[in-house]
Amino acid sequence: MALIICPECGKEVSASAVACPNCGHPFATLDPPTVVRETVPPPVIERETFPKWVLIPIVVIGVLLLFTLVALYRNQEPDERNINVDLSAQKRAANTKTVNTRIDDEPSQVIVPSAPETTTAPPQTIPPQSQTEVTRTEIPDSTDRGTLSLEVKITNPNGGTRPVTDEKFYLLDKDLESILNEANLQPISGQSMVNSFGLSVLYPDRYNDFRTKALSAINNHIEHSLTTDSSGKAQIKGIQPDSYYLFGITTSSNSFSVWNSPVTIRPGENPLILPARAMTQARQ
Repeated sequence: MALIICPECGKEVSASAVACPNCGHPFATLDPPTVVRETVPPPVIERETFPKWVLIPIVVIGVLLLFTLVALYRNQEPDERNINVDLSAQKRAANTKTVNTRIDDEPSQVIVPSAPETTTAPPQTIPPQSQTEVTRTEIPDSTDRGTLSLEVKITNPNGGTRPVTDEKFYLLDKDLESILNEANLQPISGQSMVNSFGLSVLYPDRYNDFRTKALSAINNHIEHSLTTDSSGKAQIKGIQPDSYYLFGITTSSNSFSVWNSPVTIRPGENPLILPARAMTQARQ
């Protein structure tokens, strides 16, 4: 225990005594120790800053997305070239199988009107005479053009068929009957306009005036021409896709057959096999 000296009586007194037990001298009251509490600030948590390098890929992705949206929008706009290519690709397979045609029915026999003089003439064929023939330039083949492959046959009297060989066929911009009507031609008595033309080719001396005017009128409407080979087949390329009329005529000693059929040409292959047809007999 700590001791102190009383300043009044000089005796040792306990340091914790309030007054001297011997003389009663009071001691000064010691203030209780002051406890200083230090306030510890809360720990500061540093927030992680957003890394700036992450912005680079985000910006790049955003730009790419913007360009993609613009490209998709443009692809949805009508584009004539794309439409042509797409339609060409979609139709080419179907076009290689079928071509729209109509074969005009003609009577199997026609009666030739009597004339003062009868002349037997050799079979006549088209094209017209050289002075009225117009040379058509074939358009080079391309993906948006059509190719016509033709096969023609006729029926023999015995019921069999044979190819129409070495005959010219034409693609006209108008049907034969309309062309002849516009030329102000009068049909041969008792005959249709088409049969009148057939008779004029079969008997050129008898109906020379009709034949000459008809060939001249037809020649002005020719778009393309092709000639059949020994198997009755022919082909022509570079045709502008459109609607045409397939025209041709073949003759024998006393019969003829005229083709006047609508044909639709589409881009790509256009195979056309005409049904075998009987010759129209000319009875005197």
